[in-house]
Amino acid sequence: MQLGFKVTAKSSTSRARCGTFSTAHGAVETPVFMPVGTQATVKTLTPEELTELGAQIILSNTYHLYLRPGADLIAAAGGLHRFMHWERPILTDSGGFQIFSLGALRRLTAEGVLFRSHIDGSEHYFTPEKAVKVQELLGSDIAMVLDECIPFPASYEQAAAAVARTTRWAEAARAAHRRPDQALFGIIQGGTFPELRLKSLEELLPLDFPGYAIGGLSVGEPKAMMYDILDLVLPRLPENKPRYLMGVGSPDCLWEGVERGVDMFDCVLPTRIARNGTVFTRQGKLVVRNAAHARDLRPLDPECSCYVCRNYSRAYIRHLIKADEILGIRLTTYHNLYFMVHLMAEIRAAISEDRFAAAKQAFFAHYGIEDREEPRV
Repeated sequence: MQLGFKVTAKSSTSRARCGTFSTAHGAVETPVFMPVGTQATVKTLTPEELTELGAQIILSNTYHLYLRPGADLIAAAGGLHRFMHWERPILTDSGGFQIFSLGALRRLTAEGVLFRSHIDGSEHYFTPEKAVKVQELLGSDIAMVLDECIPFPASYEQAAAAVARTTRWAEAARAAHRRPDQALFGIIQGGTFPELRLKSLEELLPLDFPGYAIGGLSVGEPKAMMYDILDLVLPRLPENKPRYLMGVGSPDCLWEGVERGVDMFDCVLPTRIARNGTVFTRQGKLVVRNAAHARDLRPLDPECSCYVCRNYSRAYIRHLIKADEILGIRLTTYHNLYFMVHLMAEIRAAISEDRFAAAKQAFFAHYGIEDREEPRV
């Protein structure tokens, strides 16, 4: 299978674009939202349900799968696709964000990061080469280089050191990568410092990765600051490579990111708020667990045609959640991912028909906008 990305349509009023990214497990139509299946499962849903609601590609996490059940076991099972019974494409994060979230449980070196498992305290050492090897064993369609993700706020010196380390690790990962059926993406860092973002970009472009991610955003900075970084970086990325904004996924950010040229998104937000009894609707977020919906026989979103909205009421779903029945969060999760997946399909159609600006305006005329992006986990 020839891996590669092709732009198929462009907006005449913005940098929004549609594309197709070909992988060994099928083509992904972009812009795309990737549901997060950290532990080789999207919480509460089966692969068949993900297929039914229209998910094209999911994300799993190298750090978690390396610790449990182990990359060797997954490889022995025939790779991550067979292990979890998912036949469509998979992207694996390198685990860098999770490792750097460990704080006192990890220590950086020039060659990698020494960390203790959050599960049992055992000690492990990840190098960029090992992160590549683990992802090759997992057999994901898209793998990510090991990078250093810094918090917000961070000093210029912290951000500069992280850029230098991320570049060294990207060079090592590129040299170590062997699987021809797996695309390895580079990750641009630099915090909120424009000159460091450009430095990271300029150092990674000669490595000619099949795709480029923008990391280190959605970590607490204001959305306006994130958009400024996107405005700076995205126009300078190769036209023929997919652009992935890591860890960002509120509906308003999807529109804003696509408008600036982002092709791929992932975020735990839809599944996490679903487990807290909150859902997305065309009118904004709805907290269905609230008492106001105890006798509300309307669907979660009257404008939604998903399985949940066609068959269940707010009152019933609230009853399930209040009774701690698992079906309640299964239904809210299904609805939220359907909402996100079909919002991206709506955005792709608007780009293809060159009416993106009008479609965005119509969406925001009704949808409530949050003040800031939810943090990654």
